[in-house]
Amino acid sequence: MKILIAEDDAETGTYLRQGLEREGHSVDLLRDGREALAQATARDYDLFVLDRMMPGLDGLALLRALRAARIATPAILLTAMGSVEDRVEGLRAGADDYMVKPFAFVELLARIDTIARRPTLRPEVTELVQGDLRLDLLSREAWREGRRIELQPREFLLLRHFMERPGRVQTRTLLLEAVWDIHFDPKTSVVETHISRLRAKIDKPFARPYLNTLHGIGYVFDPS
Repeated sequence: MKILIAEDDAETGTYLRQGLEREGHSVDLLRDGREALAQATARDYDLFVLDRMMPGLDGLALLRALRAARIATPAILLTAMGSVEDRVEGLRAGADDYMVKPFAFVELLARIDTIARRPTLRPEVTELVQGDLRLDLLSREAWREGRRIELQPREFLLLRHFMERPGRVQTRTLLLEAVWDIHFDPKTSVVETHISRLRAKIDKPFARPYLNTLHGIGYVFDPS
């Protein structure tokens, strides 16, 4: 699973990240609620593990903001506040589970396994449509204005990433992490090269470009 941990205590956060990574999970760790909100809305996760008390934005406010943005990713709240009222408040904010500190790590693993086994209510998505651009997730082909567009594997991943996030600014760092799984700057033009190739296929032959550059900031896919 790809898990986002939002925990302001450095020792606890590191302990959780290392433990979950040893279990085979991919983990991002943030210590500020606002940073966690930005990350959670820009990238796809299978689970959120959120501390209730954090700077910037507390866990409850963060969870409410995610649910208001229609992000239904399961969430476990971690807190030292263990009264019935606190647990009810957390669950009503949109938490799928609520764990009171201190807790045993094996219990956290058991609760994550339980969440992972739950059947999803969302139908499988096999196609993305934005404007007159259509992307088939099974054949990995695109069409625009009825014209078939062949995509190389990385071009497909890049286009899918953009089409799932219309109107959202995507920085070079975010694209490296999401499309190439690179968590450092390789000092190459790999992003720029693939953006140029993708534009040549989905934009250049048509009257209106969808993939735009925000100089000094990043890129945005805007089909509106």
